[in-house]
Amino acid sequence: MSRQWTLNALAQLERDAQRSSDTHLLMIELPGAPGISLYLKDESTHPTGSLKHRLARSLFFYGICNGLIQEGTPIVEASSGSTAVSEAYFARMLGLPFYAVMPRSTSPAKVAQIAFYDGFCHFVDRPAEVYTEAERLAQRLRGHYMDQFTYAERATDWRGNNNIAESIFEQMAAEPCPVPRWIVVGAGTGGTSATIGRYIRYKGFDTALAVADPSQSVFTAYHATRDATLTSPHGSEIEGIGRPRVEPSFVPDVIDRMITVPTAESLAAMRYLSQVLGRRYGGSTGTNFYGALQLACEMRARGEQGSIVTLACDGGERYLSSYYNDDWLQTQGHHLDAALATVDTAFREGHWKPAAQAKAPEPALAA
Repeated sequence: MSRQWTLNALAQLERDAQRSSDTHLLMIELPGAPGISLYLKDESTHPTGSLKHRLARSLFFYGICNGLIQEGTPIVEASSGSTAVSEAYFARMLGLPFYAVMPRSTSPAKVAQIAFYDGFCHFVDRPAEVYTEAERLAQRLRGHYMDQFTYAERATDWRGNNNIAESIFEQMAAEPCPVPRWIVVGAGTGGTSATIGRYIRYKGFDTALAVADPSQSVFTAYHATRDATLTSPHGSEIEGIGRPRVEPSFVPDVIDRMITVPTAESLAAMRYLSQVLGRRYGGSTGTNFYGALQLACEMRARGEQGSIVTLACDGGERYLSSYYNDDWLQTQGHHLDAALATVDTAFREGHWKPAAQAKAPEPALAA
């Protein structure tokens, strides 16, 4: 192993961290919930456009420091897109070949971004196939399978080091309610929720952590049952969050509440938020915003005041041909009018009136 290459690679990763160490925290006024402040941590401003920039950098640090990544090592990842985009960026920075194994349904914009960073896309027909195919490809290439779904929770320093949790609390320090009542995130690998949940406990903050979970994900059922064999026959329609199996990096014991969000509600909240802020965000941001609005309405109903922080995970430009395309919505059978009415009532009036009771996932025991 080239010691000099390792030192140079770590130095390059550290310089990237210094250049992009923080992201904006936007305050959103809630007309229907006076006394409750909602903040949006805008992770779309990272160089690769998403929350996954933090994870990808941590995974490279982890792989290099453990001797798993060396000069010339091919990098392979199983990803629905955003993690692969960020890993392709870092692989090119370090002069390493990169291969993304992803569902064929991944948005064309993400595929194009991976190619822009000189990465190669390897497609599978069913989302559940990405794991075994990534392992097979890494073995064939004699490369390193990054395996974000296993290593996300351990690759990030959850005690600090300017992780996303520390960044949130430092940016909130001068706000009227500096310690959030709730932080709301989604879960794909589970790495972000694990980092934030652990940090809250480590620092002793009186903050609860909620995970907003797409309706076809198994995470909500796993949180309730702790049955790690649960699977779902359908993958999440919200790219980046929700999984058809229980991922090793998902840590349920640091999560205080799960909120199930149907696909139409995620997309309606995404579009509504984009109108409020004048900029587009992706579907997972809509899922987070929907969960945050529900919690704000519940706080208002109890006469509570305080702050809520949630995440903007990536920009909406990646989804112009899907989530922001009315023809695509119609083809997929998604009707947003009722969900938009729920979001509007929550935002403007502070009342939670869901169009329909969110249906829990229907997991099946793995064969």
